Amino acid sequence: MNSALVLRTLAQLLLVATIIHTQPHYFHGEEWVNAWRQGFNFQCPHGEALVAIKSYFSEEEGSDRLWSFECQPTPTTLGEPSACWWDDLNLAGMEWTSTCSDNGIVAGVQSQYFPSTLDREWRFYCCRYSKRCPYSCWKTSDVPEYYKEEAEMVVPAYGYFIRGAQTTFSGVLRDRQWKYILCRMTEHDCEFQNF
Repeated sequence: MNSALVLRTLAQLLLVATIIHTQPHYFHGEEWVNAWRQGFNFQCPHGEALVAIKSYFSEEEGSDRLWSFECQPTPTTLGEPSACWWDDLNLAGMEWTSTCSDNGIVAGVQSQYFPSTLDREWRFYCCRYSKRCPYSCWKTSDVPEYYKEEAEMVVPAYGYFIRGAQTTFSGVLRDRQWKYILCRMTEHDCEFQNF
């Protein structure tokens, strides 16, 4: 094999590798629940809770994000959900803090895109497990760390649950940062109505 052919083959392989490496990460087989500027309604299967959230931002697509969610069965010690509901709604372009009412945990997400604000409205689908109560609650750091970045949040360990979130909206950058509220749940009934 002559050296010119080897160099040309290496150059072609390098070009292909460069093209693949510079493609946005969302092309690599991620299953998104929405298309750009489209609403969505995602619910975990009965008896499961949301444990991972991922999103990809595009300014060219209306300063919108593609979203992906993962669920996991709740521990058998919690039993079956005793009630599920859609909790409060935020307005597009506004800051929002929402924790599932009645000691619920997040088992779904609903969102609608609004082109007038280049933002989304949000609502959590919450489920209560008998009279279980949250404890050891804390907020994550900002997700994403900086506006317009890819974002990913995964609960740190089995037995932690998303109870809600606090989100800020930048009217200049047209994007949101999230701090998720994570808690453990008691394995016995408690008397608190909402904690």
